[in-house]
Amino acid sequence: MKQGNVREAALDVLIKIEKNQAYSNLLLNETIKQSKVLEKDVPLLTELVYGTLQYKRTLDFYLSTFSKKTLNKLDLWVLILLRMSLYQMVYLDRIPDRAAIHEAVQIAKKRGHQGISGMVNGILRSIQREGLPNIDSIEDPVEKMAVGTSHPTWLISRWLDQYGSERTELMAKANLQHPTYSARVNLLKGSVVDAILSLEQDGIESKKSDQIPESIIITKGSIIGTKAFKEGWLTIQDEGSMLVAHALSPEKDQMVLDACAAPGGKSTHLSERMQNTGKIISLDIHKHKVGLIEQQANRLGLTNIHANLLDARKATENFEKESFDRILVDAPCSGLGVIQRKPDVKWTKTEEDIFRLSSIQKDILDSVWPLLKKGGRLVYSTCTVDLEENNHVITSFVSSHEDALFDRDLKDRLPESFRDCLNVDKGMIQLFPGEKGTDGFFISAVQKIN
Repeated sequence: MKQGNVREAALDVLIKIEKNQAYSNLLLNETIKQSKVLEKDVPLLTELVYGTLQYKRTLDFYLSTFSKKTLNKLDLWVLILLRMSLYQMVYLDRIPDRAAIHEAVQIAKKRGHQGISGMVNGILRSIQREGLPNIDSIEDPVEKMAVGTSHPTWLISRWLDQYGSERTELMAKANLQHPTYSARVNLLKGSVVDAILSLEQDGIESKKSDQIPESIIITKGSIIGTKAFKEGWLTIQDEGSMLVAHALSPEKDQMVLDACAAPGGKSTHLSERMQNTGKIISLDIHKHKVGLIEQQANRLGLTNIHANLLDARKATENFEKESFDRILVDAPCSGLGVIQRKPDVKWTKTEEDIFRLSSIQKDILDSVWPLLKKGGRLVYSTCTVDLEENNHVITSFVSSHEDALFDRDLKDRLPESFRDCLNVDKGMIQLFPGEKGTDGFFISAVQKIN
């Protein structure tokens, strides 16, 4: 496939994301399959899509200085073509400016007319000739950080209020970096060393994690098509997400409820730790996602997972009181901790979403709490860094339930490398992007007392 075709495929993906607010990861995978992109071209396609999304705000700042029209008056495809082309010029060292400009002009000619291709050529060559405008010229400090790190102003402002300037800047800059790719080894199938050796035979480079015993870090290649993945030795999972099973720490033969389980990564991890004994009830509100849980369990050879179509807010109506030894609420959230992997999240979420979701999170906790046995343990987790969805939700829940107590023993169940992120008194851990090579992730453990 010619590079120009790769760029056209990337442009199509970016347009669909912008128009339909489609998920970048799902759309990208679908495009790779349907457009028959050659394997050697997949890295460039992925880089163009994710990079252009990540740096959208910064790119628009640069472009606005050189475009005679305001950017929102340009045809959408033209604006996205300019963003994608400028991304290559500014951030991709291996692609010469002349190649990026030439391909942009050719695509503009094909999709538009002479006037559009001339405008695209003129803007990009002006930037090449005159250089980029200085972000430091922005006077407002919040706006400057938002443009410099390519985030919405409301989000930067919110993080500044919650965490201060140093943490906010570190987190925002980390969101622009490539994420760490980790996978969980199914120890019921084989050892970590066995998995690494199997991947090596398929040309995949990986190494044992320094942080979580059952985790490996993928340093080169994709594990999806490998023998180890197909035969259920591996599950793709961020290490922050893996911590949840350690925090809940179910035992053999116990009854476990995973209240918001799709696509099944945490349910299957719990099952593996329980050595495929006992029973895990895995709920999800969407029928097709229940199917994903079942697919995961089948691939991994796990038989103690029972996936049910049910809104977790109605759990009390469907299960006996005090019937579960452990309950996991991996709650629906804004996803603002996974911007590294899903850059479209920062452009599609709003402040209103955060408050709407925190209300749902509280309702789910209230619904499942009566189902937990006395002496049992509940873990509440999200893949966000916002205090409203994390600390505020679980603190409000514990303070309003006399039989709920933060679990101070959580520290003993966590791998040692994560214990410095723990608030012991409140039984909660907050991971930030760029801190431990994980996504932004929140985990809290609560005990049910007499």
